[in-house]
Amino acid sequence: MSETPRASAVPQLLAGRRALVTGGGRGLGGATVAGFAAMGAHGAALDLPGTDFSDLPEGWVGVGCDVTDEAQVAPAVATAVEHLGGLDAVVAAAGVVPVWQEPAALDLDDFDRVMAVNVHGVAATLKHVAPHLGAGSAVTVIGSLNSWRGDGRIWSYVASKHAVLGLVRSAAASLGAHGVRVNAVGPGPVATEALVGRMEARAEATATGLDEALAQAARATALGRIATVDDVVNTIAFLTSDLAGGVTGQLLPVDGGLL
Repeated sequence: MSETPRASAVPQLLAGRRALVTGGGRGLGGATVAGFAAMGAHGAALDLPGTDFSDLPEGWVGVGCDVTDEAQVAPAVATAVEHLGGLDAVVAAAGVVPVWQEPAALDLDDFDRVMAVNVHGVAATLKHVAPHLGAGSAVTVIGSLNSWRGDGRIWSYVASKHAVLGLVRSAAASLGAHGVRVNAVGPGPVATEALVGRMEARAEATATGLDEALAQAARATALGRIATVDDVVNTIAFLTSDLAGGVTGQLLPVDGGLL
């Protein structure tokens, strides 16, 4: 069986693209920056003020920005556009995942925080990048398998990712006349440090070992494995590239084939 292709396997796929990635200093956003750079793109990584951007690839600049604050998003986007001379691609990867909460223990302050980052942040990003996008450009938003299904213990996250899909479809309808495509990826469980940390906490709460929790997640997929960060980055790159020139307003699952 062949190994999952790595982002560096297609070094020219995004050659010359000028990209802006929110949440670009860590997690899936940071991996997207690295993958895009390997494919020939240069750009700007936006992340919280105080983020260490020292490890960004050559051709990339870091810009401090809290996406929940439109007063920071507007100048951050303007700085990125000025530095790059324009925009061809945007990846909205900034997001948070809450801890498990039973309905009666729902923390509405935390609910508001999740919505502020995952929904307001995406809306603010779309608002301020839209004037800089022209024909042939592409926006990809990080959705989730929870964009189309529920989860009884992460209400805020599910609500936010359902809303994200609505924003993507609405932005696609609005910007399509200008030749701009807007899509989302819907990762299932992805083997990140953050996921392992959440699974460890949940395994402790349910008396299930971490290895078994990971194995259960793998067994639930058609491929018999959970998705990797490379799987997600490669899918974002596909949606950004001309290969997906006829694709917009869609959410593309990257979940190993959840059954």
